[in-house]
Amino acid sequence: MDNNPIIVGLDIGTTKICVIVGQKNANGKIEILGMGKTESLGVMRGVVANIEKTVNSIKEAVKIAEAKSNAEIGLVYVGIAGQHIKSIQHRGMITRSSLNDEISNEDIEAIIKDMHRLAVPPGQAIIHVIPQEYIIDNEQGIKEPVGMSGIRLEANCHIITGLITAANNINKCVDKAGLEAANLILEPLASAEAVLSEEEKEAGVVLVDIGGGTTDIAIFQDGIIRHTAVIPFGGNVITDDIKEGCSIIRSQAELLKVKFGSALAKQTKSNEIVSIPGLRGREPKEISVRSLAEIIQARMEEIIECVAYEIKSSGFEKKLIAGIVVTGGGSQLKNIAQLIEFHTGMDTRIGYPNEHLAKGYDEIKSPMYATAVGLVLKGIAEQEKIQSKEPAQQEPQQTPVEEQKKKDPAHGSWFNFVLQKGKDLINDGGQDRNI
Repeated sequence: MDNNPIIVGLDIGTTKICVIVGQKNANGKIEILGMGKTESLGVMRGVVANIEKTVNSIKEAVKIAEAKSNAEIGLVYVGIAGQHIKSIQHRGMITRSSLNDEISNEDIEAIIKDMHRLAVPPGQAIIHVIPQEYIIDNEQGIKEPVGMSGIRLEANCHIITGLITAANNINKCVDKAGLEAANLILEPLASAEAVLSEEEKEAGVVLVDIGGGTTDIAIFQDGIIRHTAVIPFGGNVITDDIKEGCSIIRSQAELLKVKFGSALAKQTKSNEIVSIPGLRGREPKEISVRSLAEIIQARMEEIIECVAYEIKSSGFEKKLIAGIVVTGGGSQLKNIAQLIEFHTGMDTRIGYPNEHLAKGYDEIKSPMYATAVGLVLKGIAEQEKIQSKEPAQQEPQQTPVEEQKKKDPAHGSWFNFVLQKGKDLINDGGQDRNI
């Protein structure tokens, strides 16, 4: 475990900023070394709106994580989300020089590098290029091309783009907090890494990550990512609805949602009442739990409609055997899985990021930490990929004699012996007579 690098995931969310420090143990599980969480004050709907406040929140979260993990944090894997995220499909192609040479990882990287040159709308930048399947000399449906032969190599790629300014602002916040961003990772991809199994990805599944400011969607089928989208609604919109509908302050609305909220009004008792303390000596306010659930259900149905639209537009609506996995802080709302099942007709479960985690730190096994745990998993996978590319054993540098040996076979071991003895004789002033 000591040889495994320590990886840090930084989730800059709308409601919280979370730093998780993790390391892969001997059993292949992630050992959580420490976690820091602070309120996010400078982020709106997944996008940095105030750099100074965001930097202060990051610094505070890092300080807590460092104290708990006894590790100095420098390099972090950062999540990116927001309404500006878009995804497109594109096919890339390279023509290889030799039919006899096997297709290597370098050829795959050449296609990905070429895809990064793709023209995108002004102000947008390519965040991820994810090859889905490959075509070798018109032979389609190849998932693992490495080791095969062929001249023409093509790849159907899922390309994710985002605003350059949004990415720059995240990098600026990370830099000002005294950290270095190893990579920007799309948050739904990170969440998927934490809560989805390979069987679900193979069967076809929709990941719905309900955060504070946005709802992220990732659709997988046949083990391949097929569609990604970000809906600009999340848990904060529900809180605002409760605040307006019940005429109470925001902190009270958030507390009501967490403690007494339900996504299904019919499942609540009509005679159940919650008393809210009045402001500055005013009378307490009584709120019906049924009325509260009706406000929540109305907004949740709107979010579910957007999710259903994205599923339909992906073209894989009929091929998603594993149904929907809902995660994120918003998934902790009571009866949410039943409401999603009712409106989509698809099996739904809550996604917990505990499959990859070692024992301990039970708090992190909550769905609200799925993205941060996923960022650590992505970071570990990236580090392992980098280590596997490094040559296991570099060829030792040859001495001039060895180079001469290579050029002239006559320069054998006897030549080396005589040459060395001659050097020793000169150095010893002719004392050695046993040459």
